[in-house]
Amino acid sequence: MTNLAKIYDNKGRNDTNITTRKTYLLGVDELYVETGYNIREIDQAHVEEFRDAFMAGEHVPPLAVQVTEHGIKIIDGHHRYHGAKLAKEAGYEIRLECKDFVGNEADRIAFMVTSSQGRALEPLERAAAYQRMINQGWEPAEIAKKVKRSVADVDHHLALLTVGDGLIEMLKTGEVAATTAVAMVREHGVQASKIARQQLDKAKANGKRKLTRAEAIPKFKLTKAVRLLDILVNQKIDCIEGNNYILLDSEICFEVMSILSEYENFSSKI
Repeated sequence: MTNLAKIYDNKGRNDTNITTRKTYLLGVDELYVETGYNIREIDQAHVEEFRDAFMAGEHVPPLAVQVTEHGIKIIDGHHRYHGAKLAKEAGYEIRLECKDFVGNEADRIAFMVTSSQGRALEPLERAAAYQRMINQGWEPAEIAKKVKRSVADVDHHLALLTVGDGLIEMLKTGEVAATTAVAMVREHGVQASKIARQQLDKAKANGKRKLTRAEAIPKFKLTKAVRLLDILVNQKIDCIEGNNYILLDSEICFEVMSILSEYENFSSKI
């Protein structure tokens, strides 16, 4: 039975473009985690999944590491590392497969963002990663290309970092969506957090647990607003004793007053 190593050893006699990139097996204690470096919050359940994989002898993808003056730092694979530590504490002999990461700091951050091995990033985690790349001198368009996202996606996530502590806390608890938080800041400015909390309290009073965009930024019915404008634009304006008046017949006047009353009721609930 052949294998890739044999094909590689005989590549001169084979029609193949096979190349190799070395990985290394390291003991858990030979690696270290830089505090605050990982863009993902550690998810204990995900750590335990890797612990179980190591204990069962299952294949776990290699970690990406960087040799620094302090030792061998983990670039990508923090959950795998913590899972390996738990497996070791349970009495298993664990050696982690690692490979060198090649690139600058912005490349390393982008790699953590796009890694398919880590859990999906939360919006605030992605926002923080983009900001770290901005701090490295990258423009939003460059970041978008690097992480294979749109410029609008980068701008949207960067805007999350400006929504204020109140909305950020609501984001963390899942009480408001990222898109809603950004929209509220654009709509209400510095009052966004206060208004969001007020609207959330109303939503909870109605048995809901999350603030929807419709509840966060209520909108008057467009059809009603258009109808009112349509009525007014087609009315005759008369000047009486130096004052301009819009003259309405009784039926039209009733409809206008009905729309205005409905709007007054709507605005009182905002």
